[in-house]
Amino acid sequence: MDEREPLRSLKGVGEKTDKLFGKLGLRTVGDLLHYYPREYDLYDHPVAVGACKVGQKAAVQAVITNTVEMRAVKKLTVLTTTVQDVTGKLVLTWFNMPFLRSTLKRGAVFVFRGRVVMKNNRLTMEQPEIFTLAKYDEVCETMQPMYSLTSGLSNKTVAKMVRSALDQTALTDWIPEGVKQPHGFVSLRRAMEDIHFPKNQQVFLEARKRLAFEEFFLFILCMQKLKNGQEDTANHYPMKAGWKTEEVMDSLPYQLTNAQLRVWNEMEKDLASDRLMNRLIQGDVGSGKTILAFLAMIMAAENGYQSALMAPTEVLARQHYEDMQKLLQENDMDPESVVLLTGSCSAKEKRAAKEALLLGNASFAIGTHALIQDSVEYKSLGLVITDEQHRFGVRQREALSTKGFKPNIAVMSATPIPRTLAMILYGDLDISVVDEKPARRLPIKNCVVNTSYRQTAYRFIEKELQAGHQAYIICPMVEASEEIEAENVVDYAASCEKIFHNYKVGLLHGRMRPADKDAVMADFAAGIIHVLVSTTVVEVGVNVPNATVMMVENAERFGLAQLHQLRGRVGRGKDQSYCIFISQDDKEETVKRLDILNKTNDGFVIADEDMKLRGPGDFFGIRQSGLMDFAIGDIYRDAALLKEAAKDAGELLQRDPLLERDDHRLLRERVHDFMTRKLQYVVL
Repeated sequence: MDEREPLRSLKGVGEKTDKLFGKLGLRTVGDLLHYYPREYDLYDHPVAVGACKVGQKAAVQAVITNTVEMRAVKKLTVLTTTVQDVTGKLVLTWFNMPFLRSTLKRGAVFVFRGRVVMKNNRLTMEQPEIFTLAKYDEVCETMQPMYSLTSGLSNKTVAKMVRSALDQTALTDWIPEGVKQPHGFVSLRRAMEDIHFPKNQQVFLEARKRLAFEEFFLFILCMQKLKNGQEDTANHYPMKAGWKTEEVMDSLPYQLTNAQLRVWNEMEKDLASDRLMNRLIQGDVGSGKTILAFLAMIMAAENGYQSALMAPTEVLARQHYEDMQKLLQENDMDPESVVLLTGSCSAKEKRAAKEALLLGNASFAIGTHALIQDSVEYKSLGLVITDEQHRFGVRQREALSTKGFKPNIAVMSATPIPRTLAMILYGDLDISVVDEKPARRLPIKNCVVNTSYRQTAYRFIEKELQAGHQAYIICPMVEASEEIEAENVVDYAASCEKIFHNYKVGLLHGRMRPADKDAVMADFAAGIIHVLVSTTVVEVGVNVPNATVMMVENAERFGLAQLHQLRGRVGRGKDQSYCIFISQDDKEETVKRLDILNKTNDGFVIADEDMKLRGPGDFFGIRQSGLMDFAIGDIYRDAALLKEAAKDAGELLQRDPLLERDDHRLLRERVHDFMTRKLQYVVL
């Protein structure tokens, strides 16, 4: 069977299962094979009862010391017993499993495995798995795959279908032998087997290294081919510095920081040169990148050219639109010369905006991906700016840039990527860094705590709400998983409605319809919603200066760069802001890693420190950054591998720029497929 076959061609995938997989974006056999486990359940050696830690999963070998008690609690049947070893006692409870009474006999010795909690001042293991000693020996040191799921689809079903796909599919190794051999990579088939069903940690690490490398290698090859195809670098819209831009800068109610001035000078020089501007502007959330974009757009208008600013969400686009109108009005410029174009604009509004852009009556276009639709034409588009660059597909960026006659391009990102990595990932762009925060903003106060602090955190949030402020609460998951122990946003929002019953609680996650997400964010920005319970979808959001506190549940499950991005949602106003990171994991290395957030608010320092702290153990959990939408590679923890892939891709293209050699045929096909079918979905 070929990877491109539809999932329905797999034995056991019927119409219902096919639809459920479709909800996860899985439509072909290849999609399923590359749907890697979210994390793994590691079956470690049993520990002593006395060594069990609250909040962590453990296996214990112990003897049953009590007869099993069974009682009804509401609609649940609860089984309880006690086990012990020489180091202590442990209470075990099971729900709705009355049949276990015949297995759990007093005096019997088993290995029990589950998460340990504290209940009624007693260590308790809830719903533990039960193994005979011989059976646990068989699974000890194995890693059970755990996939991201959707309602109606179990982990067991996904694992079964992946196994079926592996058994029935012919996997072709497309990395050239000359690239693969020096690294000693395992074969593609071996890598696929061992990423889904690893027998131990060592084979998993070898498989992961191979698959992350091929992701990076293919991506960089495609980026290089795109870059090599861009021969015309002449600036067809050269601009002269104008008085109006200087007047606007002088009229601002604050002074630009030295970093903003340095980057503005670089942008101004680019726009005035005979070479096309292609610049990445990096800077932490709140460092003042947007005003630089507005100044560049005003400079373009002074020179008779149009400019377009594309934002990742409708709410953010509207906020930029309103801010730009206000800036123009304050500086005696026509606020009607800026148009807004988003999916939710009415047909009449869209017609008016398109006509203004076509006739040249509008100098400024602000919107979402609606700006790049075929029906949108510009009279003289000289500058294109994309906000939060990594949220846009490469093809989307390319489509917007071709709306003009090769316009100047600036891309802005708040994601702190160390320069060495940014140069690889954004090889076609010059890089500017806004590495200074405005003096008028107070630094965010941070604390990293365990779950025992949660009630105190709720009281602190309520105090901020009483003062008229707003709060974010971040959870890592959309809904509960049968295996993964983590706060899920749907249930959490429901519980928050009871906790903060005097206030309006909102819910936000990535599976909501775009219009619904925008409505929630708009209500939060307007102060209608007081507490926003959300997944990381708020990473790129609107500016809500009134939000002064953020609490992040299961902080150990996020990368530091992502946590830093999230906390950038607060601290945007004049009031002191706070970020509370709650961790369920009290391991020394986890505490040390999260403590970096206590020590600095500099995203670039955090990204560098995060890279240094990575060890093999980090690879068994959730992907850390989600940046670039790599399925398995992570640019922070795989930084060394990314550099190797870039070096190999560059050397291969030097030897064979068009991939014409016979031994590059499979690679050529893979590159072509990626560039035509997938590249538009790859986010930068």
